[in-house]
Amino acid sequence: MLLTCCTLSAQSEKGRVRNIVLVHGAWADGSGWKGVYDILVKDGFNVSIVQEPETSFKEDVVATKRVLAQQDGPCILVAHSYGGAVITEAGTDPSVAGLVYIAAHMPDAGENEADDGKRFPSDLSKSTAIKKTADGFTYLDPAQFHEYFAANLSAEQAAFMSRSQVFNAADNFKAVITTAAWRSKPSWMLVAGSDRTINPDLERWYATRPAATKSKSPEPATLSTSRTRRRLQC
Repeated sequence: MLLTCCTLSAQSEKGRVRNIVLVHGAWADGSGWKGVYDILVKDGFNVSIVQEPETSFKEDVVATKRVLAQQDGPCILVAHSYGGAVITEAGTDPSVAGLVYIAAHMPDAGENEADDGKRFPSDLSKSTAIKKTADGFTYLDPAQFHEYFAANLSAEQAAFMSRSQVFNAADNFKAVITTAAWRSKPSWMLVAGSDRTINPDLERWYATRPAATKSKSPEPATLSTSRTRRRLQC
């Protein structure tokens, strides 16, 4: 598995790493990591899953650091999609031995994912699927959720996810990174070749940044949910 390989690589630099912390993306929650969690636990890792509130970027970073504080040793910090910006900010924590970006944003200091996304607009960003509430939260139109956010899942599973999605504060996507953890720690990027949420070309661009090691998958973006073992193999 990609995460297992990353952990073994980090061990050579930081000693034995058995802890993995998973951070979900926007409009989702930690349950999307269930397949990954099951595999990693079976492989002998200690796995924790952050439940970001998505009410503000700052609170999402705090929620991540709260879980990092519970670790009994060094850990690998993993994120999907919007969660990549969260771990970029939170990953400076001394407990973090390395970062893994699963089809995720990887902004640098002074950047935000909204502006980075304009470099290579995604199918989702060019669609009408992203809606906004009167109080400034975004969500995905349930009628378009399957097409743009969960194309690799069954219609039934996508329908459930669309109706249980976590509304994400619109300002989260504009949050500016203060210190990019990937600049000082080993980092890996998995590029999802059929991603419609983040343009795969943006993921490839992120992967050219210093310290990033790239892996590829032909699959869409919902990597944290479906057919996990095949998609996350090294």
